[in-house]
Amino acid sequence: MKSSLQAPRPLALFTALARERATVLATAVAMLATTVRATLLAALVLPPASALAAPPSVEPPAVPVAASLADYRAAIRSGGPGKDGIPSIDQPRFRSAAQANATLDDGDIVIGLYRHGEARAYPQRILVWHEIVNDAIAGEAVSITYCPLTGTALGFRRGDTELGVSGRLLNSNLVMYDRATDSDWPQMLGVAIAGPLAGRGLEELRLHWTTWGRWKARYPATRVLSDQTGYVRNYRRDPYGRYNPRGGYYRPDSRRLFPVMHQDDRFPPKTIVFGLRTPSGALAITREALREAGMIATRLGDAAYLVIHDPALDTGWAFRNPAGVAIDADQLTFGQAGVEGPGIDALEPINGFEAMWFAWAAFYPETRVIDSP
Repeated sequence: MKSSLQAPRPLALFTALARERATVLATAVAMLATTVRATLLAALVLPPASALAAPPSVEPPAVPVAASLADYRAAIRSGGPGKDGIPSIDQPRFRSAAQANATLDDGDIVIGLYRHGEARAYPQRILVWHEIVNDAIAGEAVSITYCPLTGTALGFRRGDTELGVSGRLLNSNLVMYDRATDSDWPQMLGVAIAGPLAGRGLEELRLHWTTWGRWKARYPATRVLSDQTGYVRNYRRDPYGRYNPRGGYYRPDSRRLFPVMHQDDRFPPKTIVFGLRTPSGALAITREALREAGMIATRLGDAAYLVIHDPALDTGWAFRNPAGVAIDADQLTFGQAGVEGPGIDALEPINGFEAMWFAWAAFYPETRVIDSP
């Protein structure tokens, strides 16, 4: 591993942008043009921070923090658009699965949420333009967050406030802020690095990175985020590339665009890993290893963990196994609530999510890696 914190010269950065995807720069310029407008609009429609309650958080955070908060703050870079220049969706509208079929292909990426008996799908092609959806499901206020530069989708409980896009990046990853305290939260860390809540961790929700065809097969009654967002965007075009099939910025061997605190070249930078974090450390499993193994038992520190591949959604379910319960993979089934079978109720679910390898290694440089069954 080696440090690569020094920022590239502007000319080199713009050259890299053009090489990866010519439209990225044009999109950034267009987003910059909306920054002042979005900031003025936010000032008109958002309640003052003092009127909002801080988001639910815990201290100490439930994830490893590899650097000091000061070092994280020093590594922040501007992403181009300013604060709220990439506008969150704060009044989302939804449509039925049948209606969504008219614009979504089965291979298109969606971010799925199943909570309190309700299923929702957030198309990646919409999230790439907004990055945060402040939603509520069964009366619970949640934020659905997505960073296109790191390929990460995480959900958080937001309480009475909302999360917004700060316009800054840490390790190429979205830095969010909450509108109650103006604390800064890197998405992949989920820990405030600046502001009144510095050092505290947000409460996470399990989201699922999968395809529209896979999601609607399991959740036929799902509601789907509508492209009627109140903003003028071309939701049929991803300014960074494509996932169906993978191309442009999302190619496994393509270059990252911004500096990172730590670099690890064991895999191509955009290789997708399934990762989990605990106070004892972090674990990254390649998709190929998880698919082939079906179920992986491992340890982080003194604790035992189990990661189970869900073949229908092509993702993983992560659990802490405090009693060392033996699980027979052949007796497991998968339903709307997740993994079912003998012994599963004795396990403690923990959050796991997909990420691009370069970003995972930057935030969790001491991560364990499983790349073979």
